[in-house]
Amino acid sequence: MSRKPLMAGNWKMNNNIAEAVVLAQEISNQYEKDWPDKVDVVLCPPFVDIKPVRTVLEFDKTNYFVGAQDVFWEEKGAYTGEISVPMLKDCGCTFCIVGHSERRGLFGETNEEVNKKIKALLAGGIQPIVCVGESLSVRDEGTTDEFVCAQVRAAFAGLSAQEVKEAVVAYEPIWAIGTGRTATPEQAEEVCAAIRATLAEMFGEDTAEGMRILYGGSMNVGNVAGLIEQPNIDGGLVGGASLNAASFTALIEACM
Repeated sequence: MSRKPLMAGNWKMNNNIAEAVVLAQEISNQYEKDWPDKVDVVLCPPFVDIKPVRTVLEFDKTNYFVGAQDVFWEEKGAYTGEISVPMLKDCGCTFCIVGHSERRGLFGETNEEVNKKIKALLAGGIQPIVCVGESLSVRDEGTTDEFVCAQVRAAFAGLSAQEVKEAVVAYEPIWAIGTGRTATPEQAEEVCAAIRATLAEMFGEDTAEGMRILYGGSMNVGNVAGLIEQPNIDGGLVGGASLNAASFTALIEACM
């Protein structure tokens, strides 16, 4: 099955509104009309930048998507500081990252919470980009596949094949995020293949073959080609390289 590549830029906690508008404009200026036929592009700025970035893309008639970096599973209520699915939809979001290793590691996010967020997003019509990945200690122990696939099972527990078909999985080896270290294409492919096999066990071959799996660990212009050519890697969830229009554009072009 042919899967359309997806390149998602996770801006993390970078760029105020003015800076976000400039970066979105610079990325938009590189846009070619035939790109949406070949690759999906998602920009995931901080919450306060979502609407301004969306406005730039709409004004330029750039067929890129806007996503969020996190969400809460309740629609409304006394949850100070949280953002709901309806709020994200109102800002024009069509994707949302959940379960990023920084959310898990710095803020104690659990598999159960990730599962609740995925269910809320899918019910609300937003595609989750579900992050899974192992620490260096897990890799050194030789239990990467077991650990990552357990995260996949927990993330999608209680969902049907019909519900998950629009979800995206991002494999992000924690030891490679922001360190400059990258899993080799072979290492990344091995884990992404195990993820797809787990999805097939849960939801059937057809659903698993249709779901996109991204690589998210220090992808850059120097290693993107070797990663993208792997049969089970369908794009990237990019951090640092997405904060520069030229490098992010190069990653987009590598998917075509």
